[in-house]
Amino acid sequence: MEALISVRSDIAEALAAGGPVVGLESTVIAHGLPRPDNFNTALKMEAAVREAGALPATMAVLNGQLVAGLTEEQIASIAEVPDVAKASSSDLSAILASSRPGATTVAGTVFIAARAGIDIMATGGIGGAHRGCEMSFDISADLTALANNSVAVVCSGAKAVLDLPRTVEVLETMGIPVVGYSTSEFPAFYTRESGLRLEHRVDTPEEAARLMCIHRDLGRLGQSTTAGMLIVNPPPAESALPRAEIESLISAAVAAAEAAGIRGKAVTPFLLGQLARSSRGKTLQTNIDLLVANARLAARIAVAYSARRHRPPVAQAAG
Repeated sequence: MEALISVRSDIAEALAAGGPVVGLESTVIAHGLPRPDNFNTALKMEAAVREAGALPATMAVLNGQLVAGLTEEQIASIAEVPDVAKASSSDLSAILASSRPGATTVAGTVFIAARAGIDIMATGGIGGAHRGCEMSFDISADLTALANNSVAVVCSGAKAVLDLPRTVEVLETMGIPVVGYSTSEFPAFYTRESGLRLEHRVDTPEEAARLMCIHRDLGRLGQSTTAGMLIVNPPPAESALPRAEIESLISAAVAAAEAAGIRGKAVTPFLLGQLARSSRGKTLQTNIDLLVANARLAARIAVAYSARRHRPPVAQAAG
């Protein structure tokens, strides 16, 4: 295993000491954002994590290893090299065998984080049930990875181009808690509203950290690994888009994808590109803003979680 996974030395030291570390995916760098926004946003996310008191661990597959904690030079390479593989959890072994560079999706990042001992990661939006999945069975491995690995993911819901009601149903079926951060509604990536109500909510990093601790303790009670947890954070109010506007743009983008015969892993990047163009860059700016906001929130929760896990026990009164 040590030959397959490489954890940057400062991150390994922080994890050994119980310090706060936040995992970050790299597909958004290689496939999700255009140049130079991809590289600049990756650095902004890492800076937001550090400013909140945690260490960022951007992940990828490089030189036949799963890497937790890219250097700035490695992030630049992922951002610039044209033929970087999209590394979901099912792709990791083949990419490792080929020594081809791979940018990790949420599923790939959750897989690495769980094995490196990183308890929380941040992203923009998770994958989920695609529109028409009742016929295609196209459901993202992000959900399976969350069901099988005890890692909390901070995000702005699922990508708005997906079937959000079905995504929420699959999350519930897989036993993945979905918790709103200062919201009682599942955010729809570019918008703060989806019409989908949430049963669970927290309003501070400390509340989120306490919930993470209890959730993990439940797994230990049953001597098994619990599912991960989804902490959904609405996009910043100043850059969030109106729900009606984005739904209209998505319908046009989906129609364009169908007309062009776009399938599989190419669908989401195609749709995001279409939305950026048709919205004249507004969706791109919202995407960047929510990525940085989610990285910052994940770091604040990681700091609170680290403090709670290593809090000395309260002495019991004698007699």
